[in-house]
Amino acid sequence: MYDLIQKQITSDYFQQKFPNDGQRFVAWYLRNILFRDMNETRDDITDGADDKQIDALIVDDDKSLVRIVQGKFIQAETVDAEPLREVLSSWLQIKDLARLQNVANQKLARKLPELAAALEEDYEVSFELITTGRLTAAAQHDLKAFQEELAKLSENEAFDASIHVIDADELRRRYDYAIEAENPSISYKLSLAGVKHMYHEIAGTPVLIAALPLKECVKLPGIKDGTLFQKNVRQSLGSSNVVNKGIRNTILGDKRSDFFFFHNGVTALCNKINLEGDTLSLRGLSIVNGCQSLNTILSCSETVKKVDDAFILFRFYEIPQRDRADKISIYTNSQSAVKARDLRSNDKRVLAIKKAYELRYPTGYFITKRGEIAPADKSRKHIIELSSFAKNLVAWQTLRPNLSYGETKIFDKYFETLFKNKDYPPENVFALNDWMNEVQAAWVPDNPLMLNESLLAMKAYAPYHHLYAVAVIFSISSNQSDRVPSASKSLELATRCSMTEEIVRIAGTCLNMALEAAANETQPANRVFSPQNWVKSKTCLAGINGAVRNYLNMLKGFPGGTEVKKRLDEATVLPLEAFEYRLSAD
Repeated sequence: MYDLIQKQITSDYFQQKFPNDGQRFVAWYLRNILFRDMNETRDDITDGADDKQIDALIVDDDKSLVRIVQGKFIQAETVDAEPLREVLSSWLQIKDLARLQNVANQKLARKLPELAAALEEDYEVSFELITTGRLTAAAQHDLKAFQEELAKLSENEAFDASIHVIDADELRRRYDYAIEAENPSISYKLSLAGVKHMYHEIAGTPVLIAALPLKECVKLPGIKDGTLFQKNVRQSLGSSNVVNKGIRNTILGDKRSDFFFFHNGVTALCNKINLEGDTLSLRGLSIVNGCQSLNTILSCSETVKKVDDAFILFRFYEIPQRDRADKISIYTNSQSAVKARDLRSNDKRVLAIKKAYELRYPTGYFITKRGEIAPADKSRKHIIELSSFAKNLVAWQTLRPNLSYGETKIFDKYFETLFKNKDYPPENVFALNDWMNEVQAAWVPDNPLMLNESLLAMKAYAPYHHLYAVAVIFSISSNQSDRVPSASKSLELATRCSMTEEIVRIAGTCLNMALEAAANETQPANRVFSPQNWVKSKTCLAGINGAVRNYLNMLKGFPGGTEVKKRLDEATVLPLEAFEYRLSAD
């Protein structure tokens, strides 16, 4: 694995953007395993003098997860416990963020406000040691102790944390599956030697039931990166979840031998099952019920590897039919709470919007359930997903793009406000999607709008500010700065004038201007400007509004600007009846 990575990091991107092989290794992991793009990767890397044992820091809002990465790129076959202690040192550091911001390097200090906001939202913290070596026996013993200590401390601390070691073998496994990430299909051979199991056919479906040792569970591929749970209705809820805490306590406590009886079991679907002797070959393996359990078991991996008296019930079903698999995934997860977004998928207001949209646009499809696949005969351009629609709705109708990133809050705290009108016009649903498609077309690697690199590193939420800027252009041009333009009427006018691309370009330019103006403002003592924190705060809204006003005013002063301003007004000035008061989300 070392040789493979050494060869791959000789490419121009790694050589030109990162000064040493240590940083290049961490960047390689972010790019190839976590699928961060080039700009996100550069922004994530905090390695350097005064990095306080934090080589990279990633805040994943979609998964409510913070990853703190420490890398050890070594040619030696084994690695001792020292890197583990460095990881634990980073845990101690983030317990006092005020002090850390004063002593950390600029790259790390700039990320800390975003980290603080994530911790306030109870994000899970995953400390990850990535290394091309393998832990010595002594280091494995220390890892077990660290995992147990973190589990105990997490019961009383302000945030939940877990520690994971991604060694050479795990790197290879994750890399192999990452290669197939566009169409992941997990194949795995499970040894049933000494494992109590039963093979049978029920309703013409091959079924294998097994009492699997917990130590076999941690060997399953695709747990931490989520590829094993593609057909599940949700990914890991984190170690702070009450049920997951109970699972962890059982594993680490004195009732471990009763784990089999305490747990409902795991449901695994496969495209093909083949049992030969004591070897079970699984093709197209996916866990549809057991994601929380397996992630929690993995967080206690070093304890689990050494016990022989803990088992879990596994049900393997050969289910190649997608529709049947989807039903099994939904029904087997109905016994426990799901995310707010999942609970809202059958809300009558959501279903009313879906029905109206699909009646108005026969080639369109409104996806309400996570993991749902649109029919093949529907237009890809007209397929709308509930979560994306809600985020667009927040950016446009409430004029609060700084809230668009928080899916949990959108479907919990703000849902009643956003969806109180079940008669929301399908034309506006379509237009919001179309405007966002135009925006997203500019957020591509070749960067046609020359967006600031800091913005490109925040493409999980900054495009919603870009969409907001589009709405602001119509409002300011029409002298209705305190109101929201109709998404459909604005799109109709801009399309009629062949100005949609130009309006999106101007909106992107204004977003750039607002960020750069904020970055140039004088900061308080010992504070570093954080683009991520700026984007997630209301401060950015005034900046974007000001940038749009300045841009429109500046047009009058440039040669030919008057004509450009005239064309822009023709495409953006809407009548009063095309505006409404914004929805209040704060």
